[in-house]
Amino acid sequence: MVEEGLEKSAAAQLPLELPLEPSHRREDFLPAPSNRAALEIIDQWPNWPDSELLLVGPAGSGKSHLLAIWASKAAARTLSGEIPSVENLAKSRFSALAVDDIDRRNDEAALFHLVNHARENNIFLLMTASSRPLAEKWRLPDLLSRLRRAPMVEIGPPDDELMRAAMEKMFRDRQVLVDPAVIDYAALRLERSLEAARAFVGEADREALARGRRVTRVLAAQLLASREENRK
Repeated sequence: MVEEGLEKSAAAQLPLELPLEPSHRREDFLPAPSNRAALEIIDQWPNWPDSELLLVGPAGSGKSHLLAIWASKAAARTLSGEIPSVENLAKSRFSALAVDDIDRRNDEAALFHLVNHARENNIFLLMTASSRPLAEKWRLPDLLSRLRRAPMVEIGPPDDELMRAAMEKMFRDRQVLVDPAVIDYAALRLERSLEAARAFVGEADREALARGRRVTRVLAAQLLASREENRK
């Protein structure tokens, strides 16, 4: 089987892989038709039509990158993990607030109070979510109402051009030279997600190091076949 062959070759030589954190700098963001509207409104800050903004897009569409760009530009406080209480928020002075993946937060009441606190104190608030605020996904009607009131910009899945450009950059960041035809071959067959592209590039780099060879179309085909088998 394809997967067994990959496992044997990887076992023959285990390369030392250093963690590569994706860069969230403005110059590393790859503009494309799917994200152009979102990028433009991030660049327009602080001249927004409202103090709040909701960025909506599927996983791997680049919304976390845009959130990080805006947070740096606006000197925003970025919330990760549990949402703090309004009392704790009030202890700190800040004029901008960034909250990623609000639809993955468990405490809807805390998020509701945070949104109210930001509006009442003229704090810019940027939030991201994987989908539009729909009634079936939110239990708290008042929070749903607040989220629907916020201006929203949607980011679509990356197109073929963005997938190729992203993969070229990811290989380049790893200092791996890959024939453009190999990248074209893989980009057309991967699911439309920058996360999928990043995972594939990492797998290809590791396997090529284990074999002591370049990333070729044959290797790309084997990796894609293995991914397809794992999804079954």
